[in-house]
Amino acid sequence: MRNFDWFIFILLLCLILFGVIAIYSASANKIGDDLEVENYYIKQIFWVFISLILLYLIFKTPYNLIEILVVPAYFLTIILLVLVLFLPEIKGAHRWIPLGLMNFQPSELAKLIVILMISKVISGQHLSGTQILTRSILVVILPVILILLEPDLGTALTLVLSLFAILVVSDLPSLYLIIMLGLLFSIVTSFSIIAFLIFILIFIYLLFRINLSKIVIAFAVTVNTFFFIITPIIWNSLKDYQQNRILSFLNPMRDPFGVGYQIIQSKIAIGSGGLLGKGFLSGTQKNMNFLPEHHTDFIFSVIGEEFGFFGCTILLLFYFLFLYRIARKISSLKRKEFRYASVGILAYLSFQIFVNIGMTIGIVPTTGIPLPFASYGGSNLLINVLAVGLILKFINERSIFN
Repeated sequence: MRNFDWFIFILLLCLILFGVIAIYSASANKIGDDLEVENYYIKQIFWVFISLILLYLIFKTPYNLIEILVVPAYFLTIILLVLVLFLPEIKGAHRWIPLGLMNFQPSELAKLIVILMISKVISGQHLSGTQILTRSILVVILPVILILLEPDLGTALTLVLSLFAILVVSDLPSLYLIIMLGLLFSIVTSFSIIAFLIFILIFIYLLFRINLSKIVIAFAVTVNTFFFIITPIIWNSLKDYQQNRILSFLNPMRDPFGVGYQIIQSKIAIGSGGLLGKGFLSGTQKNMNFLPEHHTDFIFSVIGEEFGFFGCTILLLFYFLFLYRIARKISSLKRKEFRYASVGILAYLSFQIFVNIGMTIGIVPTTGIPLPFASYGGSNLLINVLAVGLILKFINERSIFN
């Protein structure tokens, strides 16, 4: 315990406590003097204790044993992701495996296991750029496809972003990263031929400037053109509600009583909180059930309504200090596997925080991504806490493995 980072652990506890308080409020329905409270907060407290116990066990388990279990855990995760597709739908999606009193979400487990698996397969010595890219894509492609079939676009995007973050700090040559960014721009410009042509001309110019062969440039242009062509096909294959979420993000009033309803009500809740909020348990949007999913995806809206700008600022400060401290500490990790896994975890936590808060204030589409450590959900809390536990373990053992 000599190198244990108590600051990260205390910030983690503060975020969890903040979340339990918010979930209690979201579980309560107060009309006048009448107060009815559902048991969401009790279930969350149960998961908090389970998560902290497992964090302690992870911290005490020799890393060699964890490393041995990564590959079996990866294949077990694949099996669970396949199994869940054959189970009955819950809320219109195949995401949960019923386990008696609770439901388990394999896609949450996939976020952590896939990151560990990528870190393991690309941390070897003397790997070429092609080997690093091929191995990492082979690890992530099947889980992403299975998660998209659930469907769960938010978690699939989280995995892709984590992969990119790991590749940025890996030994992958910059050329590959430029080409990958090119693919992103191909997707963004895929609905405008003029925009794509402008992008591809600039892309070709940049590739010529770094003295690539014509064969490599031709291959890169071909791949980007393929993504330009296939993106509209994928868009048309999305379910109507997924398309409507994105379109309603651009214009919530397009469907104010349908998909745009969540964004509009969330903005009203946060905006009506003002500077100090309406007070604990006193959020009208929540109590009158105007705000949907207020104990899960839109927990930040409850915080904004009841604790106001001040409460939101405190929560954001906790998140900033938490992520900044992790970033500072993992920068000193020398062992590749530790550094890659830590960067992947940091990336997916940061992405989820940004997307969840962003969707509640209307700057990103509604994706169903929960707010880490604050939203109700046992699977999400458990995996996030275990992920932080691994980072604490890496930091604590860096003097042994460096």
